[in-house]
Amino acid sequence: MEGKKTAPLLVLVAVMLATGSMNTILNKWQDMQCVRDCDGPGRKLFEQPVWQTLTMFVGETGCLLAFLLFKNKPSASPELAPLIDEAAVNDEDDDIEDTEDVKIELEGWNLLLLWLPTLCDLLATSLMNVGLLFVSASIYQMLRGSVVLFTGTFSTLFLGRKHPPYRWFALVTVFIGVSLVGASSIFEHPSVRHFVSVNSSEPATNSTALLGVVLVVLAQSLTATQFVVEEKVLSKYKVDALKAVGLEGFFGLLTGLIVLPPVYWFYGQYQGPDNYFNIVEGFREVFFVPVIFYTGIGICFSISFFNWSGLSVTQMVSATSRSTIDTCRTVFIWIISLSLGWEGFRWMQVAGFVVLIYGTFVFNDVVALPAVLGLGNAETARADEDGDDEI
Repeated sequence: MEGKKTAPLLVLVAVMLATGSMNTILNKWQDMQCVRDCDGPGRKLFEQPVWQTLTMFVGETGCLLAFLLFKNKPSASPELAPLIDEAAVNDEDDDIEDTEDVKIELEGWNLLLLWLPTLCDLLATSLMNVGLLFVSASIYQMLRGSVVLFTGTFSTLFLGRKHPPYRWFALVTVFIGVSLVGASSIFEHPSVRHFVSVNSSEPATNSTALLGVVLVVLAQSLTATQFVVEEKVLSKYKVDALKAVGLEGFFGLLTGLIVLPPVYWFYGQYQGPDNYFNIVEGFREVFFVPVIFYTGIGICFSISFFNWSGLSVTQMVSATSRSTIDTCRTVFIWIISLSLGWEGFRWMQVAGFVVLIYGTFVFNDVVALPAVLGLGNAETARADEDGDDEI
């Protein structure tokens, strides 16, 4: 029986890692494609982060279609646990079961509550896509690990969570790791610097690399805000996970289609064809440049299957296990980028990634701090909580 469960799980993990890695690689590949004046000195590469965000939402909307198609089958998808649990909170199973009984179904007009985290997702993804223009795919993926830093902090400020000392140590460790990863991109030697979409023959400068790092890290604060808002909503309501992802995709797509036309009308059309909000030029590039169009289709499918497989892994094991497994995706993206010659090997990046992962694993209780530090661990924190309950 255990073998029957292990085989599908391994397949789902493989799909999750493959499609997750593919999504980042395809987005970076799009950024490197020429869309205009390809034979001249002023060749223009694809720089449409807003359209890439809309592409992601199209893929997520596909999850809603899958939910509607399979909702009457016994195991459509797991109920959505608050996404903040993936990075910050390890509540007791008994507490979760007790609260599930008093939650009400998220339906009707209340579904619009998911629009709030969607807005955070829209802004965060757009900033990350801009940042990806100026940093390598592996740096981009590693910097996304800083979300645990913001999520842990925001959960304390806005949700009243109390973290034991060892988790604050973990957050400081994550900060150091992110700093090292960012520094490796900013101060790397020009011989190993990746190319950016300003010109395919010119490497990124320190200033553009710094801009990319800042944008990607800033985006993680918005992602953490998204998690906090979802935690607030899902503390009262329950909703199928696949349905929630699909609805957020639909709301994001709808928001983009409503907001972008007036932004173009009042701003984008006056800033030249190369600004991010020129949706007419973006439409031409996305739908009439074959490599961009077909890559976009690949991005849609990869994000859909990544969400589906990730939710299925969460259902079969746990959100923390999913988060831990997803760490391997960064390694795969790194290996692929190196093999394609998109970036060079940097020891500072290696060191930063190791420190970042260690801090994340400590925070998620995957590994425990040495007892000699005297900062405790998950067991001591649980014992302290039980002692407080008895008092």
